[in-house]
Amino acid sequence: MCGIAGFVGQGDRADLEAMTRALAHRGPDDEGFHLDADARVFLGHRRLAIRDIGGGKQPMWNAAGTICVIYNGEIYNHEALRAELEAKGHVFITSHSDTEVLVHGYAEWGAALAERLNGMFAFVVLDTRRRRLYLARDRFGEKPLYYATRPGLFAFASELSALPCHREIAASPSPLALRKLFAYGYLPAPHALYEGTAKLPGGHAMTVDLDTLAAEITPYWRFVLEPDDALAARGDEALAEELRALLVTATERRLVSDVAIGVFLSGGLDSSMVLAAAAQRRPPGDIATFTIGFTEPSYDESAFARIVAGHIGSQHHERVLDLDAARDMIPSVLSRLDEPTADASILPTHMLSAFAREQVTVALSGDGGDELFAGYDPFAALKPAALYAKLVPAPVHALLRLAADHLPRSSANMSLDFKIRRTLMGLSQPEAAWAPAWMAAVDPADIGELFEAPVRVDDLYSEAMELWETGPAQGRVDRLLQFFTTFYLQDDILAKVDRAAMMCSLETRAVFLDNDVVDFCRRLPAHFKYRNGERKYLLKKALAPLLPREIIDRRKKGFGIPLAAWMRQVPREPPFDPVPGMRLDWMRRAWRDHRAGGSDHRLALWTWLSLQHTLRAARGGH
Repeated sequence: MCGIAGFVGQGDRADLEAMTRALAHRGPDDEGFHLDADARVFLGHRRLAIRDIGGGKQPMWNAAGTICVIYNGEIYNHEALRAELEAKGHVFITSHSDTEVLVHGYAEWGAALAERLNGMFAFVVLDTRRRRLYLARDRFGEKPLYYATRPGLFAFASELSALPCHREIAASPSPLALRKLFAYGYLPAPHALYEGTAKLPGGHAMTVDLDTLAAEITPYWRFVLEPDDALAARGDEALAEELRALLVTATERRLVSDVAIGVFLSGGLDSSMVLAAAAQRRPPGDIATFTIGFTEPSYDESAFARIVAGHIGSQHHERVLDLDAARDMIPSVLSRLDEPTADASILPTHMLSAFAREQVTVALSGDGGDELFAGYDPFAALKPAALYAKLVPAPVHALLRLAADHLPRSSANMSLDFKIRRTLMGLSQPEAAWAPAWMAAVDPADIGELFEAPVRVDDLYSEAMELWETGPAQGRVDRLLQFFTTFYLQDDILAKVDRAAMMCSLETRAVFLDNDVVDFCRRLPAHFKYRNGERKYLLKKALAPLLPREIIDRRKKGFGIPLAAWMRQVPREPPFDPVPGMRLDWMRRAWRDHRAGGSDHRLALWTWLSLQHTLRAARGGH
């Protein structure tokens, strides 16, 4: 894994070195630069050496000196692509560098390169003959890619925080981005925190003219559900067998590495699948698994992880943490987060990554399983929510929300009172906004008050509502699947895991996001994912021969911290640095009411804390 940065136009070597220095944690093993002051092109690279350690140095050029690549990621089908390119006459210098496949692949296929790749990537090609940059990001956005435009300047970087290291780019929060942040709990692409910055959405490519700096963004792939009746006709057993084979192959692809590799193991279904699949291709005793346990019972899954590790026979490593002691890590983690989030599981994810990094450089994860196979609570809420919306008049709904606000408040993981209040909050919105409102950091009705200006729900959730309204005709389950895979997976889950792991210079690989697995899921009708109230129906059936029954049947717990309880004590003095357009008195009241136990603002307060540390880090680093 690596970090990339660069720009065309105004600036010099000092700007480039400052930008790449900000990415040193992503690539501690090496650095490389291309500096062409006459052409006004500056490219930088920080390397975490994973594959072809001796031959994979970047920037990497073709023999003619016309194509240059800097790259962050892993291409899992690089060997097949290399063979295809060699058959076309391309001569490779390295033995097995996937970077060189990008160099020759672009020479052969040009802008059609990205759609041929099975992997996680963000790369930039300098094409000196066509006088352009070509940028591309993987299908789901596993690897980040931000950019900024200014008069006479186009800049890009793996992390947003590297862009303001260029003297022409200021870290000035965008009012629209701030509203989106508190509405979603994360920033959906292409939105980014600072004015004049954006992130290239997953599945998109971008070309930039080196002379005019004119940019064009085009999608090369979209996650679109296309249920196939012929596939469904094959029956449960045959489909489960095919899915199991696809997952084993996808895992095998991600086990290729020139450095030590391990598996994140929570004891949940998805990470247990990764271990079970890996054990089909590697001796179980050679597989290192890593688990974080917690002293608070409602948040601890370590017992289930031990069951799975014992069943498979992996080389298991576990560390039990006192979450109260871990609170001291909050400032350091949030100040390095790069972009704020409402997702407090960034903290245990970072702890797990740091623990694994003590022994391995690469870790496989189960990310994507919940999004592809309907694993989240809102899938179970859809049918009763639709019935409720049809039968319950608005005045009665208002009374029920008032009553729910007086329920006793629990700090347990995903407590019943929390779910009830969240569900009713979402049902206060149009159906197309249910999904993001259920996950919101701040009640959409309060966003206008927080930002001193009226805000329409249609504007807050424009991306999600458009997707819902133009989504699959098959029904609400498929529409919710598209919401989670398009927005929540990319801009919350994958962004969180990337930042948490790269803070420790650890590469993570998501097995479920393999092209072949995803294409199978896209064609799979919804009742194979959510059936009669059972989530992940076909996935459970596929894994039944490989895992203990108690793992297949257990309820989803989630990877979290006792955030509601923490925010009543941590930090001792909440930060209240002014943020343009936001009301400090609203935030002070939210902190005060939450700490008094009269309300539950846990997500709003964590988002605010995350934003404050992000902006403080930006001011200190400029």
